[in-house]
Amino acid sequence: MRDSPTNPWLGTPPSPNAAPRLYAGLLSRRCLGYFIDVLFISVIGICLGFALTILGILTLGLLSPLAAIILALWPLTYHSLFLALRGATPGMRVFGLEVRNWDGGPVSPLQAVIVTLLFYLSVSVTAWLILVVTLFNDRGRALHDILANTLVVRAQS
Repeated sequence: MRDSPTNPWLGTPPSPNAAPRLYAGLLSRRCLGYFIDVLFISVIGICLGFALTILGILTLGLLSPLAAIILALWPLTYHSLFLALRGATPGMRVFGLEVRNWDGGPVSPLQAVIVTLLFYLSVSVTAWLILVVTLFNDRGRALHDILANTLVVRAQS
């Protein structure tokens, strides 16, 4: 099953029956990891907002539109960068999760951006109801995982 430390499987991911360790407790771990990420995003966002407010005051409001764009893109940047560079956000790492592409390799930067955008779009349009999809498939994949061709699994040791 395991090819290398960077690629835990080749081709189609193993089924939950064949590799229960990969999928154990995914839903609760994903939720708790996301709450930690929201906490980090909020704290850093508040600091960023304070710094951008000072910058807006110093520039007599000229950079205020740019500050609004930066603050709006901050959560997307947080998730995309961590997924692309580390394969998991800090909250996911705390709970031993990582995001892989369907073939078992690390997600590409483009895939990281796509999965993040799909997550925020689907959640905002459906008021979180779209995440019910994770309850009805054997690998615990959400719609954004399916559309981006990614899979969240327990981190490999």
